[in-house]
Amino acid sequence: MFESQDALAIAREAVAIGAGMLESARPAVVRLKGDRDYVTDLDLEIERKVQAHLAATTPEFAFLGEETAGHSAGGEYRWVLDPIDGTSNFVHGIPLCAVSLALLRGDETVIAAISAPFLGHAYHAVAGGGAFVNDEPMIASGVEDLSAAMVSIGDYAVGREAASKNAERLRVTAALAGRAERIRMLGSASLDLAWLAQGRTDVCVILANKPWDTAAGVLLAREAGAVVNDVRGEAHSLTSKTTIGCASSALALVIADLFAQRSA
Repeated sequence: MFESQDALAIAREAVAIGAGMLESARPAVVRLKGDRDYVTDLDLEIERKVQAHLAATTPEFAFLGEETAGHSAGGEYRWVLDPIDGTSNFVHGIPLCAVSLALLRGDETVIAAISAPFLGHAYHAVAGGGAFVNDEPMIASGVEDLSAAMVSIGDYAVGREAASKNAERLRVTAALAGRAERIRMLGSASLDLAWLAQGRTDVCVILANKPWDTAAGVLLAREAGAVVNDVRGEAHSLTSKTTIGCASSALALVIADLFAQRSA
């Protein structure tokens, strides 16, 4: 029988294990996964330790990690882990990195836990139960005017077809820069969404989407009152190719119109 509070406790303990490892170590080995895309020995070790913890506590749940193949338990629940979201930041000593874990029922996130140990922030949410940082409730800023919005934008593309992908990213950045208060690039999708939930930013634009990057953060943002869609203005789902989070429905309409104008 699934009990959300039991699963939440397991998730929080799991990311605390990963965050403790992240905070106390430096990567000894850094390898390229692809063009300017890194994986460290610590990414792999955190994933192994967290997966082992989850397998011991919830053996009936499947597991998907960024760095390993994971396993399928044949049930309706699945853990999704990014052991270090913001690996490049971590490698360079930039504190914007986090361990991100989501529990999915089918394609819907029901539990989220994110820990950013260098910032001292641990985030969690249960579907329908609100969003929290260090056990304090979070509420999105509610900003409605793009000119008053702090906007975070996801990393530019690397690897195959990076040049064509980045041409569009640069056009989007230019369009936003002409209207928003400020643009920021954090280098961690989970923190893009957690900071939106926390009211630190008002819009996040992520023009790529992997489930381990966004599954936990999307639930946090929505539980804090933010609106999370894709570039077409449709509700974000696990299969969405883009992630657009806004602090209010009015601001979501402004951003959707901006993208509509770009594609016209």
